[in-house]
Amino acid sequence: MDLVYPICCGLDVHKKTVVASIAVTNPVTFEAKYTVKSFSTMNSDIINLHNWLQSNHCNDVCMESTGKYWIPIFNILEKDMHVVLTHPKYVKAIKGKKTDKRDAKWISNLFRFDIVRSSFIHLEDIRALRELSRYRIKLAYMKSAEKNRYQNSMTISRIRLDCVLTDPFGKTASNIMNYILTAENFSEEKCLELLHCQGHIKASPEQVLDSIRGYHLLPEQCFKMNHAKEHMDYLKQSISELETELFIRTRPYDSIIKHISTMAGLTELSAVLIISEIGVDMSVFDDEKHLASWAGLIPANNESANKKKSTRCSKAGQYLKPLLIQCALAALKSKKNPYYAIKYQRIKKRRGHKKAIIAIARMMLIAIYHIIQDDAEFKPNDYDEIVNPKPSNNVPKMTVENVLWFLQEQGANEQALQILKNQYCSI
Repeated sequence: MDLVYPICCGLDVHKKTVVASIAVTNPVTFEAKYTVKSFSTMNSDIINLHNWLQSNHCNDVCMESTGKYWIPIFNILEKDMHVVLTHPKYVKAIKGKKTDKRDAKWISNLFRFDIVRSSFIHLEDIRALRELSRYRIKLAYMKSAEKNRYQNSMTISRIRLDCVLTDPFGKTASNIMNYILTAENFSEEKCLELLHCQGHIKASPEQVLDSIRGYHLLPEQCFKMNHAKEHMDYLKQSISELETELFIRTRPYDSIIKHISTMAGLTELSAVLIISEIGVDMSVFDDEKHLASWAGLIPANNESANKKKSTRCSKAGQYLKPLLIQCALAALKSKKNPYYAIKYQRIKKRRGHKKAIIAIARMMLIAIYHIIQDDAEFKPNDYDEIVNPKPSNNVPKMTVENVLWFLQEQGANEQALQILKNQYCSI
């Protein structure tokens, strides 16, 4: 093994303490001398850690990614030091001889020979975007959960607007539910007024009234629905404010966002969310396949004794993969740009729906990779071939002789064939 970092430090990070071990290696004998010191995770003590490393001429640091505890330390040290973040599974110590000090020494011992796998860390502005975008996703999940609770209360109360209206949370349904929750005496005529003022709906007025008649709204369900509605309104406002902040922070990348949003199934918001996950510097990935692997859109390697045990996709891309799949599903519905819809149908015939969707999501991610790398609009090489295929010149022309021959092969009546031959061949 080659010595890469003669002076380096390994950090064992915990909630309240940080154990640091500086390894000074003799370049001839490769023997190392360790200096171990413990610090608290208070701001003043993290600064003391930074000063202690500088006083020992240590500019290379390796640390575990333990929860969120590593972030404050990383943010302080990364400004003027080379900090490597690694997954705990790559620096796992031997059981039975495990202490905090030994863990720190073990990390520094691995790091000085550069046999520690480094985690990918975005630049500071992209990390800020990712924090906001992931928070938005969490709020969207909370809103969906509240919608489910609200709709469950409607079912319990024998209100079946979801069976006759396309959107049980649309304007018509919301107006009717607000009236039901607040009215002391229910009136069908009032419901009809609320229904007709919203314009065209698929269900007839009688069907809508039939879904409401006989409802039984218990006090606890009314209380629950009112609070769920208030919470949904609050979450909607919060999501809107978050999206505004995301668009403000991504103004330097407006050209890239516009290029990405030209793809089918992608909006400017989805482009912003994708950028917050993958960044705008594609040089950190070896190629487009590396990016697809990082996003969890390729089969994981699980082979033993020349037998593949599984071809499932890896668990990577916890936030990016579902987003790309949703974009792929939206691309299939695009009528203006059927490029991915045509490709999906071709793959689906051979591999099925699930694998076809994953394949389309991977195609879209690879296209985004090249869009960001080249700063160009979406225009694949096979676009015209897929969307506007030219008729083949090898297709035989339909002639009377060909038709008569085909009918003869199918066992048509000879007398009828002779009549057709006499009629059309004489023209």
